[in-house]
Amino acid sequence: MFGIAGLGILGSNWSTRLYAFGPGSLWNGQWAAPSSDFPQIWLFSIFRTVMPNAAAYTAMYLLVAVLAVMFTLGWRFKIVLPIYFVLWVSLIEAQDLLGDQGDNMYRIALILLFFADPCQRWALDARRRRKAAERGGSWLAQTWRGRPLLADKPEYQSLFHNLSLVALTAQVCFVYASGALYKAGGAPWSGGEAIYDPLHTVQFGTWPALSELVTAWGPSVTIAAWGSIILQMCFPMMLLTHPTRVVALIGIMGFHLGIALLMGLPWFSLTMIAIDFVFITEKTWTKAISTVRGAWSGAARAA
Repeated sequence: MFGIAGLGILGSNWSTRLYAFGPGSLWNGQWAAPSSDFPQIWLFSIFRTVMPNAAAYTAMYLLVAVLAVMFTLGWRFKIVLPIYFVLWVSLIEAQDLLGDQGDNMYRIALILLFFADPCQRWALDARRRRKAAERGGSWLAQTWRGRPLLADKPEYQSLFHNLSLVALTAQVCFVYASGALYKAGGAPWSGGEAIYDPLHTVQFGTWPALSELVTAWGPSVTIAAWGSIILQMCFPMMLLTHPTRVVALIGIMGFHLGIALLMGLPWFSLTMIAIDFVFITEKTWTKAISTVRGAWSGAARAA
């Protein structure tokens, strides 16, 4: 889902890349004096360097898209991730004025993925490992004097993987709790009308007719405003038990889907949903896959 969010950002900005990020954007001063510190670091200065050249910028843009596809498919993940991370940060931070908080969460999550192994399932790397094991093992299973040199799942790898999930959990809990506290201190949120205003602006009112429909009944606006504060504030505590975790995940995903649809922020929402997916257990995924396969088989037999 992180890879799909990256591809979505790149694809949706393809037609406007040159005047939003490339040579057509030099007038705003970001190339001469960047607001972000990242473009001034040589490692993250690639896109700032090629920004005045449309052909070079497009070539680098396409390279990031290719890396995003490889990232999504889980092909040589440990090699692709560092390159993708450097180029992604270089791309986004070269035009700091166009970023949002979704970019920050995306960058934080990518850093934490350096220490995780997200390619154990549903990835080309997982298939490659499985085939290597079927052929009699890989370099991980080599032995020295009859003892394994490296285990397939060494303890340090599991430790860093689990710690990265803990850090990602803490990060998203901080985001939701701090967001709830910030909202609760604002008059529009405490008054219950905060949802109404952004949905009727040109910037965030993506579907004016839908915005009118959603905000037509005053109590629903208040329920949405106060409900989002309560949900975000209680989210960390609701993770502690299975029944409340299910309610929390359904509620928070509905919250992000609403932002994606009503406010035109699909890639921010997809990034947050991807992070929230770490709270779904393997047992739930297995059950969902079995259900889908059963339904697919039943439909195929009926056809």
